[in-house]
Amino acid sequence: MTDWPRTLTEAAVALREGEFTSVEITQQAIERADEVDGVVGTYLSRFNEQALAAARRADSELVAGRDRGPLHGIPFGIKDIIACSEGDTTAQSTVLDRSWGAGKDAPVVRRVKEAGAVITGKTTTMEFACGITDASKPFPIPRNPWDLDTWPGGSSSGTSSGVAAEMFYAGLGTDTAGSIRIPAAYCGVTGLMPTYGRVPKSGVVPLSYSLDHVGPIARSAADCSEVLQVIAGAHQSDPTCVQRAAEECRPCQTKDLAGLRVGVVRENHFPEDADPALVPAFETVVDTLRTFGAQTRELKLPYWTEMIACDIVTMATEALAYHRVDTQRWGDYFPATRQMLARGALVAGADYVQAQRVRRVAQHALLALFETVDVVVCPTIATGAPPLASLDPADAEAVERIFARAFTPYWDPLGNPVLAMPIGFTEGGMPLSAQVAGRPFDEATVLRVGISFQSVTDHHLKVSPVVGGLQ
Repeated sequence: MTDWPRTLTEAAVALREGEFTSVEITQQAIERADEVDGVVGTYLSRFNEQALAAARRADSELVAGRDRGPLHGIPFGIKDIIACSEGDTTAQSTVLDRSWGAGKDAPVVRRVKEAGAVITGKTTTMEFACGITDASKPFPIPRNPWDLDTWPGGSSSGTSSGVAAEMFYAGLGTDTAGSIRIPAAYCGVTGLMPTYGRVPKSGVVPLSYSLDHVGPIARSAADCSEVLQVIAGAHQSDPTCVQRAAEECRPCQTKDLAGLRVGVVRENHFPEDADPALVPAFETVVDTLRTFGAQTRELKLPYWTEMIACDIVTMATEALAYHRVDTQRWGDYFPATRQMLARGALVAGADYVQAQRVRRVAQHALLALFETVDVVVCPTIATGAPPLASLDPADAEAVERIFARAFTPYWDPLGNPVLAMPIGFTEGGMPLSAQVAGRPFDEATVLRVGISFQSVTDHHLKVSPVVGGLQ
């Protein structure tokens, strides 16, 4: 049986050493999707012919000596709220006008294409990147490759499950309350929420204008780093995106963390219903960073409760502002989406303004905290992936129960870069995850920590059961 590369960085080396061609690894990705996508539900649309044509171009260019970089010839998935000229953008909703973004590439998609990536398809999400799955709607139900009866997380469900199921090496997701980091955690892969303003989000169906981040999901922190080098940088279509050199995102190659100051957060991150395996898995992360020379200290995150409330209030209010023109189609939205938008209608203007004021105070407090540490580490979620049967779309509290166990929403209003990486497994074999957060625009240090940890662990390389059953 062919020993295919496991990571984007390995595949990039294999292509250049002539072990495989882009056509071969793209064909393998297509065949894997043929085998498992019917049960995993990764794709909303697939671009097999276009992908193979792009792979042939990549091979021809590499033979001719034109090397576009590590993404050149690599199969790549795009979350279906991001415009991509190969097909419609649906936002997994019957409400969105199919002419939205038609025939156009979002800046981030244009950049990965210019870097030579092979776009294999558009991946499943939650409706408009919020809510939960709903079997009554005409879309695939995304499932977790580690256990098909469980949820892969949202809203970047398909991008994470596609990486875990080896249908592509990396892809794009978005994060407004954890939508890159939660599915990365549940699916046992790595996801990076870049600093707000690092990556343009024009050409992306908005959920919350001031919270949305676009970022990579892949097997490893090193893979996420390579994608970030490509998608980072200002674009004239997005006034919130700042002009910073993409090269500054690149972590130094040394894995020595001597002198790095690591803040360890335990408060609010180990509830009574946390999986028993979380504590030892997380303590192993802390101990591992110490072996690389890092200095650790316990700390508390400022304005914890306030920032979670700020994320919910801001997201619901800004989402309603975008969707108000479609309220005449209220019945066409998923029930969970309606519930979130209705919550936005209950927020007074004064409450929204106050949330933004507290948000700014918390940002300053966190900047002061980062004068004493270089990164913060904490769990991503308290448990493994929940059963799909527990996500009743008519249950108004289903989403709240998920986020009660997730420690991701705190970071979105603050805008800091945060990496989610696998750290072990529950007794039942489901992935667990930790977050590494850094100063604004210091993705390089965050990624350096992730790369160092993954250099001596293999949690991110474990084969999910849906793939293992084919081998």
